[in-house]
Order: sequence, then structure tokens, then C-alpha cells
Amino acid sequence: MTTMSRAMPLADGASNIADQAAQTAHHALRSTQSVANAAFDRMNDTVDGARDHASPAINRWSAQAETAVRRSVDALRDTTSRLREQALKASDATAGRVRDEPLKAVLIAAVAGAALMALLGLFSSRGGRDAR
Repeated sequence: MTTMSRAMPLADGASNIADQAAQTAHHALRSTQSVANAAFDRMNDTVDGARDHASPAINRWSAQAETAVRRSVDALRDTTSRLREQALKASDATAGRVRDEPLKAVLIAAVAGAALMALLGLFSSRGGRDAR
């Protein structure tokens, strides 16, 4: 046998080993891709499930918050309306008393003014002593 004839089976054997290694690597790559795809599919299903589960709760909370805001606005509107009506009634009642008893109204206003002036005088004189 010549050197050439011995080298041929070695070359064929090396070629076969390289082909088998390439084929094994190709199968390993395909297997890894399949496992990765399956993991991504499971993760996607989990995220979709979580979103489907959370979405009704978020919608329910949003509706509850909207209802609470609407109730608060309505209550504020009602309270404002009642206060306005009470102020108008008090104003009308005061105007009616002044119209019915003008002298008494002037005397009450004078007494209230005198009381305010006395308080102002008391505080201003006390403030002057404290500053010294």
C-alpha cells in the first residue's frame, strides 16, 4: 500500500467525523431553538393570563374611582347650593329686620362698631406696651 492509499481512508474518516460533528451541532442548535421557543411561548401565555386577570380588576377600580369622584362632585354641588340658599335667607331676614325696625338695627350696628373699636384700642395699646 502506498502512502496515498492510506491517506484516503484517513481523509474519508476525518470527513465523516466532521460531517457527524456538524450534524450533531445542527441537531443541538435545533433542539435549543425548540426549547427556547417553548419557554417563550409559556412566558407569553403567562403574561397574557396575567393581563387578562388584571384587566378586569383595573377596570373595576377605575369605575369605582370614577363613581367616587362623581359622588364627591355631586355632594360638593349640593353643599354649595345649600350654603348659597342659607346665605340668601340670612340676607333676606336681615334686610327684613332692618326694614321692620330701622332704629333697632342702627343701635345694634352702633354697639357692634363700638365693641370693635374698644377691642382694637385694647389690642393696639397692649401691642405698644409689649414692644417697649
